[in-house]
Amino acid sequence: MNWSTPAALAALLLCPLAALAESRVTLESLLEEMVERETVARLPEPPYECRQASSYDRDSSDPGNDATWFANMDRSQFVRIDQRDGRKEYVMMDETGPGAIVRIWATWHGPGGGEFSNGTIRVYFDGEAEPTIEGPISEFISRGMLTGPPLSQGVSEKTPYRQRGHNLYLPIPYARGCKITYSTDVLLDRGAYEGEALYYQINFRRYDDGTPVQTFSLDRLAAARDTLRRVQQKLQERWRGDSDAWQTRQWTARVAPGGESVVARLEGPAAVRRLRLRLSADDPSQALRSTVLKIVFDGEQTVWAPVGDFFGTGYQVRPYASWYSRVTPEGDLACWWVMPFAESAEVSLVNVGDQTVEAVEGDLAAGPWEWDDRSLHFSSAWRQYSELPTRTNDEAGGTGAFDVNYVTVEGRGVYVGDTLTVFNGAASWWGEGDEKIYVDGERRPSHFGTGTEDYYGYAWCRPEFFEAPFHAQPDGTGNLNGGYSVNSRWRALDAIPFDESIRFDMEMWHWAKTKVNYAPTTFFYARPGAQRNVAADPDSAGQEVVLRREEIVDVFYVDDAIEGEVFTVVRSTGGEVSRQTSSQYDWSGEGQLWWIDAAPGDKLELSFPTERSGRRRVLANLTKARDYAVVRVWLNGEESEVGEIDRYNRSVDTDLVDLGVFDLKEGDNQLTFEIVGANPDAIQRHMVGLDYLKLEDAP
Repeated sequence: MNWSTPAALAALLLCPLAALAESRVTLESLLEEMVERETVARLPEPPYECRQASSYDRDSSDPGNDATWFANMDRSQFVRIDQRDGRKEYVMMDETGPGAIVRIWATWHGPGGGEFSNGTIRVYFDGEAEPTIEGPISEFISRGMLTGPPLSQGVSEKTPYRQRGHNLYLPIPYARGCKITYSTDVLLDRGAYEGEALYYQINFRRYDDGTPVQTFSLDRLAAARDTLRRVQQKLQERWRGDSDAWQTRQWTARVAPGGESVVARLEGPAAVRRLRLRLSADDPSQALRSTVLKIVFDGEQTVWAPVGDFFGTGYQVRPYASWYSRVTPEGDLACWWVMPFAESAEVSLVNVGDQTVEAVEGDLAAGPWEWDDRSLHFSSAWRQYSELPTRTNDEAGGTGAFDVNYVTVEGRGVYVGDTLTVFNGAASWWGEGDEKIYVDGERRPSHFGTGTEDYYGYAWCRPEFFEAPFHAQPDGTGNLNGGYSVNSRWRALDAIPFDESIRFDMEMWHWAKTKVNYAPTTFFYARPGAQRNVAADPDSAGQEVVLRREEIVDVFYVDDAIEGEVFTVVRSTGGEVSRQTSSQYDWSGEGQLWWIDAAPGDKLELSFPTERSGRRRVLANLTKARDYAVVRVWLNGEESEVGEIDRYNRSVDTDLVDLGVFDLKEGDNQLTFEIVGANPDAIQRHMVGLDYLKLEDAP
C-alpha cells in the first residue's frame, strides 16, 4: 500500500487540530478533540502540560527518604483552607493561567456522607469572587449535574454508591485560572477517623501563557449541547470511525514455537487505523501471553508486547469495550490506536512459547497520513515482575511499600495509557500504592496519586467488572480473593506530553506479605529515536502462565476441612452473608463464611455435603473478635451440647469449638446459627464467622 503520491489524498490528511491552533480553546473544541483518535498521534497544538492535584499524603515529601515517601493518609489533604461567608472551604486545586480540567475522580467515606456525600464542591474561574459551579460533589461528578454517562459516571455499579469510584471527564476550560473547593458540615479528618473523608484526583491542562481559552460557563455548556450529545453518543457506542479511505488487509498465519510471522508490510506515509486478530491454540491462555505483537515503524521497533496484554485482557479472555480497544467473548481482539509512519511499517507475531499457535486470523486497516515534524510513532512496552515479593522492608521498620517502574522514556512524545495484569498471591488487596509520574526530569512527580484503583477509576479495592471509554476492569476477582485481575486506563484529553522524558512509577503496597506477578503494559507516542528502559523479554513472556495461587505461593489449608466459604446459604432471617477473605488471620484457604449485621433471634441456615452417613464428632473453627456475637448452633435440627457460644475477643482470632456428636446424612446436611445476643463489651455488629468444619468418626 502506498499513499505517498496522490495530491487528492493530501486534502484528507488535514489535522483536526489545525483549526484549533488558529482559534481559542473552547468546551466544544475540547469535546471534538476527545473523540479524534489521531490527536494524540501528534505533538499537541496548542502546547500544554498535564498536571494533577490530589489528596495524596503531604508527608510524602522526600523521594530519598523511605520513612516518609510512602506515607499513606491519602484523604482530606488540601492546598489550604479558605474562610468564606462563615464557612471553611477546603481548597482542592488553585491554578493561575489558561488551562482546562480534563478528569476528576473522587470517593468518600465517613458518617457525614452516608450513601451520597453531603459535601459541596465549588468551582471559581478567572479570579471571580463567586463560583460558576456549585453543588453536591456526588451530583457534580457522577450523578449528572452537568452531563450524563459516560462523561459523568460511577463504576462498580453493583456496589453501594459510596463504595464506587466517581469519574467526570467533561472538559472544563478556563482563561486565567481555576480554584476548586470543598465544604462539609462534618469535620474532615487528617489523621483521625472522625467525620467525612474525601479522596480526590484532578487532572488538568496548563497551556502556555497567552493561549486564548474560552472560560466554561453553564450558558456555554447549554450552547454546546449538540456537540456534547454527539460526543456522548460516540463514546457510549465506542464509535470506530471506519472510512472509505482506509484499505483493509486480511491475513492468517501459523506460528511455530520460536517462530515469527510477518502479517503486514506497509509503505508510507500512512497510518494503521485498526488491528484485529483471534488466536487459536491448545492452551489459549498461554497463547495470549506467549504470542507477541511486534511492530517496526520506519526501521525502529516500537511495539513489543504479548497479544493479550496489548489488547487489555491479559492472558485470560475477559470481554470489555473501551474507546481504544475491545475484546469479545469469542476471543476477538481489536484496537483502534492510530499508528502513523513516514516510510514503512512491519507488523509481526512472534511465538516465544513452546506450543504452535495453530491459526491466527485477523485484519489490519490503514489510511492516509501526512507525516510532519509533529508526527509521532506509536509505542507499547511490556514487562513482568515475576513472583515479586511484597512488603520487603517490613522488618526494617518501613511501611512495606516500594516503587515499581512501569516505564521510563527518553525523548519527546505523549503518554496515553497502560494496562496492568496482576496475579495476586494472597487473599488481600494488592493495590494500596500510588502512581508517581515524573515529566522532563522532575525531582518530585507532577502526578502523585491516592491508590492504584483510584488511578484506574474505581475505589475501595472493588472486584466488580466495569468498562468505560477510558478505564476498565475486565476482571477484578484477584483483588481480595487472590488470583487474577486486569486494570486499564487510557488517555485522551488527559494524555501527558513530555519534551525530554517521562518516568512512570507505581507503588507496590500490598496488605499481605506474599508474591505477585505484576505485568504493566504501557502505551505512548514518541518522535523517532526515543529510547525506553523496557526491552523485549521473551523469557518472561514465554513463562508458563499462573492460574492458581499455589503455583507461586504456599496457601494454608487444613487437611480434610469443609471450608465455610463454600457452604450453601439456605436462608437467613436477617443480616448479610458473604465470603470474607484475608491472609492476615490464618483462615484455612484464607477465607471464611461471614454473617454480619443481624439481630438477636435471627437465624442463618447453611447446607454442606458429606460423602457418607454415620455418627460424627463435629468441630467448628469459628472466628472471634470485638464485634462478634453470642450464638447457639444446631446440626440437622439437633442443638449443640455446647449451648451458648460467646465469640467476643479483643483481637481477631479463631479456635476450634467441639459442637458434639451428631448423626450425619450422606449428601446435604444443615448447620444453623442463631444469634442470642452479644457480650456487654462487644461492638453490636453481631458477627458470625465460620472458617471450616472438621468431622471425626464417633462411636
